[in-house]
Amino acid sequence: MKHQDGETGCQKHLADQELYQLLEKVDADLAEEARLQGCRHCGGKVHRADYERKPRGGPPGDERLSFCCAREGCRRRLTPVSVRFLGRRVYAGLVVVLVSAMVHGLKEERVRRLRESLGIARRTLVRWRQWWLETFVRSGFWKAARARFWPRVCERTLPRSLGLRFEMERRDRFLDLLRFLAPLSSPAAGRVE
Repeated sequence: MKHQDGETGCQKHLADQELYQLLEKVDADLAEEARLQGCRHCGGKVHRADYERKPRGGPPGDERLSFCCAREGCRRRLTPVSVRFLGRRVYAGLVVVLVSAMVHGLKEERVRRLRESLGIARRTLVRWRQWWLETFVRSGFWKAARARFWPRVCERTLPRSLGLRFEMERRDRFLDLLRFLAPLSSPAAGRVE
């Protein structure tokens, strides 16, 4: 859906500083929930152990909220799920989702402009596309989650078809989509079964 100025809601999300602030707040809430649960391995208390991330396409100097078990002998890291990051990808999660959705079905000229404005290499877009169409659809996360949608989400047009289902043109619904995908920010969720 295009707006009067010719820009889609997805493009507006990429420049929406309030959205980035909202995502930080959601991540802080998710981190607090994880902190209250304690260490997954021994049940011990956890302490903040954030680490710096420099995601491309997002605000500079982002930190990934994380914890470390305080119990001697355990000391395992607990990194809660995130709406800002999509696993270990170099680009911010919302960039990966939005750009992958926007590129699907676009004319070559528009893809070129999009790539140039965000500094994303063609091979990166191809890799993201391959991830959505091959790895994502075989992941345990998607195998469990796809049953929530009726009619079924078209897997050949992911993530666009998923974004359309969530009505991602609206900021609040796009946030719902990022919350839905948040388990993918944890390595265990994206495993292929």
